[in-house]
Amino acid sequence: MNRFFSHLAKKILLLCVTLSLMSCVAPLTKNAQQKSVHVWEMQELVFFAAKPYKNYYTDVDMWVQLKGPNFYKRVYGFWDGDNRFVVRLVATVPGEWTWTSGANHNDDSGLNGRTGSFTAASWSKKEKQQNPNRRGFVRVSPNGHALEYADGTPFFMVGDTWLAGTTWRLPFRNAPTSNDYTPSPGMGFEDAVAFRKRQGFNSVSMISSFPNWDADVNPSTHADASGIYVRNAWEKFGYDVSSGKGTDASGGVSYWGSFTAKSMRDEYGNLPFAMSAQRKGVSDFTRINPAYFKSLDRKMNYLSAQGFVPLLETVRRDVGPSWNAYFNFNETFARYMQYIVARYGANNLLFSGIHLDWIPKDFSLTAAQFNEALTYHLKKYGPPPFNQPVTTLIDRSTYEAFGHGDKVPWLNMHSVGNKPRDHRVSETLETEFKLTPAYPTINFEPYYTGWLHSINKPAGEEPPANSARDNYFARAQMYGSVLSGGLSGHVHGTAAYDITTTGEPAGARPHFWDAMNYESANYMQHLNNFVQSEGKRYQNLLLASDQIFPRKAAGSPEDGLDGWSYMMRTAEKDLALLYFENKSEVPKLKGFIPGKTYTLKWFDPVTGKWEKPLALRADDEGTLNLQSFPQQESVASRDWAAKISL
Repeated sequence: MNRFFSHLAKKILLLCVTLSLMSCVAPLTKNAQQKSVHVWEMQELVFFAAKPYKNYYTDVDMWVQLKGPNFYKRVYGFWDGDNRFVVRLVATVPGEWTWTSGANHNDDSGLNGRTGSFTAASWSKKEKQQNPNRRGFVRVSPNGHALEYADGTPFFMVGDTWLAGTTWRLPFRNAPTSNDYTPSPGMGFEDAVAFRKRQGFNSVSMISSFPNWDADVNPSTHADASGIYVRNAWEKFGYDVSSGKGTDASGGVSYWGSFTAKSMRDEYGNLPFAMSAQRKGVSDFTRINPAYFKSLDRKMNYLSAQGFVPLLETVRRDVGPSWNAYFNFNETFARYMQYIVARYGANNLLFSGIHLDWIPKDFSLTAAQFNEALTYHLKKYGPPPFNQPVTTLIDRSTYEAFGHGDKVPWLNMHSVGNKPRDHRVSETLETEFKLTPAYPTINFEPYYTGWLHSINKPAGEEPPANSARDNYFARAQMYGSVLSGGLSGHVHGTAAYDITTTGEPAGARPHFWDAMNYESANYMQHLNNFVQSEGKRYQNLLLASDQIFPRKAAGSPEDGLDGWSYMMRTAEKDLALLYFENKSEVPKLKGFIPGKTYTLKWFDPVTGKWEKPLALRADDEGTLNLQSFPQQESVASRDWAAKISL
């Protein structure tokens, strides 16, 4: 026991030294003394159960009732190992705050009846400039189409895809990184964050854990002896575990070759759950492992300290079949979702209820099953107490998969992604943009640079990794997605989403550090600068691509990324943002104010530079006639963006 507390003290000291946004609190006395904190600064309250429990994870729900100015909510805690429970919370506004603890076992004196108070103060303007997360947690904008910080400052998501960044594959080193770091073998988590931050990123997408995944004697995708698929994992390249055609080493059914799965443990070898004693290769979803999540804590808090707002997902869909077959899925999945909300709900982030990139019969549950479990969670525990957006990464469309409004009560942000990765995604985004009530939407999985895959081939093309054409396709999806209604932002991705790392051979996907150097990532900061060039006015843009003539160049393929044009415009018709793909035809733009003289500014999405402004007068019908693209072309030989304003 002394060894445990010594180890715990070291962990607390480490967090206090490295995490500027987190306030570390010692185990609580009956009445905790008042202290002063900042708004949106994580407070950690520690409790120790006075009674023993057979399963602390599933048997105990504990919380504090948090009260402050215009705030009175239950904030749940989480089990953190042994008899230790933790509640993480923030003050949302300046003023006096109080809390009282409670639990579903009201005879436990360690969890019930504890009280405390604190005074919250505002951050200064300079402090907010140092870290935008001090502006408050991200929420949906008042008109429902975009995102903003709690103080009303726009948040335009400039995201990158590090799905396995929660694991040892991108290790947290607790060591300083270089301001001029260039991705290379041996890259750590802090290195990757620093590099992307210099490129203007403010978010990364990660899956919190990968139950059932490990580099073992079984193929990456296989079923157990009962025919239940245990995983549909990413391959560990170069490690063939085949022991017989059509079967895995445990006698189950293999699928798609014989490479084993990538290991998804933490830096210390921890798995997120204990393994089932009855079902070989299946996690015991009633036995969570807090040690794994302590490793993730360091990464999540580091991101907060660096001003990032990550998308944090629960699990990937392939764990669903075994989870549902051998456990009470609604109850245990809801408990896991709540564990993630409680553990990370005092961080500035977006929650994703499930990584539903594909919905195959064998390797996933249905969208309806996940919807049922997440609705069960909402009814049992309520929404996140600090109101962060909840969405999912999806195959095609969250609206198509789940519906809208009351049909999916836990979701308040839509998304598209994975398929299709070409022009056809624009219609899906426009459909979601038009929904009532309005929800923000975003493309979480657009064209990925360097990824050789059948779903990542616009009009059948498969350009070399990091070639001009490869990077153009990514750029076209950035601007085309945003100007089809994805005003929440955009998430960039490469073939290295799975993070093949140091000590492993590359295979069908490259090493992570190689993909981090692809040119496509540099374009994201230009997208952000373009969209926010008029401040938060972009949040009021409406769909207007149907006012471009021609919208689609002759012969431009529906499944490609050439020849289409995009426009969004305010209802007042005093601001429009446009994007013209390679091979677009110079258009006429209808629906502007007749007789008004507008300013046209061309924007180079490759360099991020603006061209000199031009005057353009609308005719008596409100039509603007663009004479040519910047290189005096009637058919564009490259892509351009533009802003039209009064």
